[in-house]
Amino acid sequence: MNFYQLINILLSHRSIVLSVLMVAVMTTLGVSLSLPKQYVATTSIVVDQRSVDPVTGLTLPVQLLPGYIATQVDIISSRNVARKVVEKLKLSEDSKIQEDFVKAGSIGNIKDWVAESLLKNLEIMPSRESSVMQVDFTFSDPQLAANIANAFADGYIQTSIELQAQPAKLSADWFDSQMASLRNNLEHAQSVLSTYQQQHGIVATDDRLDLESSRLADLSRQLVENQARTSELQSRKDLLTSTLKQGISSESLQEVLNSPVIQSLKSELAKSEAKFAELSKRVDINHPQYKQMKAEVDSLKQKVQSEVKMVLYSIAGGVSSSNQHDKIIANAFAEQKAKVLELKQQHDEIRVLNREVESAQRIYDAALQRAVQSRMESEMRQTNTAVLNPAVPPQKFAKPKVLINLILSVFLGGMLGVGSALVAEFMDRRVRSAFDISELLTVPVLAVISLPVSKPSRMAQLPHLDSPNDGSNNRGNA
Repeated sequence: MNFYQLINILLSHRSIVLSVLMVAVMTTLGVSLSLPKQYVATTSIVVDQRSVDPVTGLTLPVQLLPGYIATQVDIISSRNVARKVVEKLKLSEDSKIQEDFVKAGSIGNIKDWVAESLLKNLEIMPSRESSVMQVDFTFSDPQLAANIANAFADGYIQTSIELQAQPAKLSADWFDSQMASLRNNLEHAQSVLSTYQQQHGIVATDDRLDLESSRLADLSRQLVENQARTSELQSRKDLLTSTLKQGISSESLQEVLNSPVIQSLKSELAKSEAKFAELSKRVDINHPQYKQMKAEVDSLKQKVQSEVKMVLYSIAGGVSSSNQHDKIIANAFAEQKAKVLELKQQHDEIRVLNREVESAQRIYDAALQRAVQSRMESEMRQTNTAVLNPAVPPQKFAKPKVLINLILSVFLGGMLGVGSALVAEFMDRRVRSAFDISELLTVPVLAVISLPVSKPSRMAQLPHLDSPNDGSNNRGNA
């Protein structure tokens, strides 16, 4: 079938096409006018993407807009928000709604049933490039539609506050339950530290340790110096012993030569010996002066020998005394060393106990700060959402859309009319053109005679193309 044939068929069945079209248009018009009018109330909600926490003042990462807004859309269209709307407007107490609930035969709570009904008429449209969401609610009463739309916005804001406060409240309760245990740990650590300090008499460990370490260093220096002196005295004693064993006069020793007493006595002895030698030339050995001078010389020699022996004895006694002093200093050094080591051990123990106290204090302070912060967050009634444009009762109904319905009815009615015409044509197929003869009867068309419109009498005498009396069913133009 070509386009020319389709046009011929539609022109032949134009009454059917027009009838179906008129029926569709009139039916659509009647249904549209008979449907109850529906009003759409719209409220706008803005979601502020805050980046600073109102409690702590810390910088927060800005939420990803698409996912965050999608979450807010799900919150608005949740049953929790819908129940808040029902409770706020007391819709479950309306007699008509109660009758509808009974007629529907629903089982359960009427508030849940009304909430589900409200969600069916709710539509949320988030903006693509901003944080504004549009909440539309459709209802037959314009004032009630506006009230419900505004109630959804208020319920959403209240739910957002609850979603923020509930986790913070649970966290605050958990921290409160842990604070007593953390406080006991801190008090126990402080008690252990205080008891240890009292038992060992430690007030300022660093100062005492420095003082005792200084004493230990002083004893160490004294011990080294005295041991050096002892070593020197021992060397002098060994040299003296070796000299005496070799038969060398002790007067030639350096200690003897350096003694001023011995040198003074030797000087007096030399003078006395000089006088005695001069006197021995003048007097006899039995002379009283001779004997007196000789006794004086012998006395000086004895004194010199006595002083030499005292020097020798002092060297030996110095070695013994120095050795004894070494032992005393060594014992004192060992005791001081043990005392310093003990203090260091106590200092290390004190340091460990101090670290335990500091650690317990830090944990307690952090938990206390977090508990206070969580408690503030649980009691916070601020949110990052606000109503931008509250809903007002709409002046014009939004449904049914009569003009759009009529346009659609014309389109659909035309399609149905064309379909009806084609069905009628297939049920009663007729020859309407020379193409039909060549295609249906497979007879070649030799000529087409067109009758003038101005001679209706002659046209009436000609056989009609659509006449069913022709047995060959080819009475068209041949």
